[in-house]
Amino acid sequence: MYVILVYDINLEDKEGQKILNKVFKACKKYLVHIQNSVFEGELLESQAIKLKAEIDKYIRHDKDSVILFKSRNQKWLEKQFWGKVEKDKTDNFL
Repeated sequence: MYVILVYDINLEDKEGQKILNKVFKACKKYLVHIQNSVFEGELLESQAIKLKAEIDKYIRHDKDSVILFKSRNQKWLEKQFWGKVEKDKTDNFL
């Protein structure tokens, strides 16, 4: 499946930055980082379950949030870039 993952970590306390770093590293293992708190890529269902379990260890469910958008395939998703875009990090061609 093709996914877009977006997270919002509350940084009002010292713990927030540590959690942000851990969530970022967990997402980076499975997906491509495309913008501040946004990742995308292809995942197997088993990988999505592992990623969720890993993130659940770190986030504070009363302060932080993660949203996972799922699609059967990337071709069903139209992307538009607005504003300053230096390079499409999601481009598969070199």
